[in-house]
Amino acid sequence: MRRCWSCLVGLTLAAASVQAQGLRDKISELFIFSAGKDPLFLGGTAGSDSATALHADHFIPAARSENGTLISFISNAISGNVANLPVSATSGGSTFRFEGGVPVRTSVSAGPVFAERAQTLGRGRVFVGANVNRMHFEALRGVSLNGIEMTFTHQNVTGPACDSIVGSSCTPYGVPTHENDVIALRLALDLDMTVTSFFVSFGLLDKVDIGVVLPIVSASLRGTSNAQIIPFGGTTAQHFFGGTSINPVLSTSRFVDGSATGVGDIAVRAKVTVTQSDRSTFALLGDVRFPTGSEADLLGSGHVAARGLGILSARFGAFSPHTNIGYLFESGPLQNNAVLATVGFDHLMAPWATLAVDVVSQLQVGESKLRLPGAVTYGAPFVRTIDVTNIPNQRDDQINGSLGFKFITGSGVTLVGNTLWPLDRGGLRPNVLWTAGLEYNF
Repeated sequence: MRRCWSCLVGLTLAAASVQAQGLRDKISELFIFSAGKDPLFLGGTAGSDSATALHADHFIPAARSENGTLISFISNAISGNVANLPVSATSGGSTFRFEGGVPVRTSVSAGPVFAERAQTLGRGRVFVGANVNRMHFEALRGVSLNGIEMTFTHQNVTGPACDSIVGSSCTPYGVPTHENDVIALRLALDLDMTVTSFFVSFGLLDKVDIGVVLPIVSASLRGTSNAQIIPFGGTTAQHFFGGTSINPVLSTSRFVDGSATGVGDIAVRAKVTVTQSDRSTFALLGDVRFPTGSEADLLGSGHVAARGLGILSARFGAFSPHTNIGYLFESGPLQNNAVLATVGFDHLMAPWATLAVDVVSQLQVGESKLRLPGAVTYGAPFVRTIDVTNIPNQRDDQINGSLGFKFITGSGVTLVGNTLWPLDRGGLRPNVLWTAGLEYNF
């Protein structure tokens, strides 16, 4: 028993250690070029003579807030994606209603994969399963994660002390001349995520289902940053990573990697059939995701999210179309609420095989809360404008195509395979999301 307690304490301490050095912190480290210092702090300049020592802080977020916004955008965009991880459908396989105590089948196919159908399971019936979603993220707002470009600009230094040194007003951006120096950074990120979801739904009543989803999330990150200070003319550098003003080191790079595995954001949900006929069914679904996953390790969103859906399903022989329309509420300060719309069908190709096709969309309400700083305009020595990144300022609407199959085995277990791929350029996206799973209905 004592040995068991020792192991438990050790695992707890290890988990706390991992938590203290989360993957979000790893992203921030790509912008830290001096150990123990702020992002963009120029350690080489700080260690030089008194004439240039004051230049070490001119790019840090505390001095230039736009630089801080640019850095935080990357980690916020990645962590915000966790809130959009797909959740499996609440029902699959056979669904029933009871008429005079006799079960009457209300579906013929095994159902969709990520869309919802309106039919409930039937009182006392249970739907259980597990699936694995695998994704390698490739692009952020259409820009390759291997080619993110950022330009960090200098603080606009003003005040009497600066005026007396320059001999004129320092108010225009670009006075003194070394305010035109920039740090050009190229970022390459390799981000993988695997989500293994265990789910169960129970037919509480003939027209009411309840369920829960437990996701186990595994994330891995590798990142490289290559930074170059670009002086604006002159033969003596005022900003450098190392060396001296006569022989400066103007380039450097950082590399980070890390991984984390743990419980993601647990979801609970309920579905209620409102109307039902032989040909069509209409239902309402509500679910809530709780922030049980570690936000610091990119395993959870860090906030509560809730969605409500109206679901319309129809049946024409072996062909079963469905439409889901709803609303997503995000309580996080940097996540937008969204309108949800899914349209598709599942088709019984054989008694043991179902084809599922959907277009799944999430359309943001209002302008994206994840904003990038705008272009920077210099007033001296001549007027010019530079863009600070190749990532566009745009809405993060997400529209995906989904194609999958379900195969019923002789034991009654359903095998699931699905691919989901992006049809637009919003947000952080993989080229394809792969899904494999098992379902059982009894």
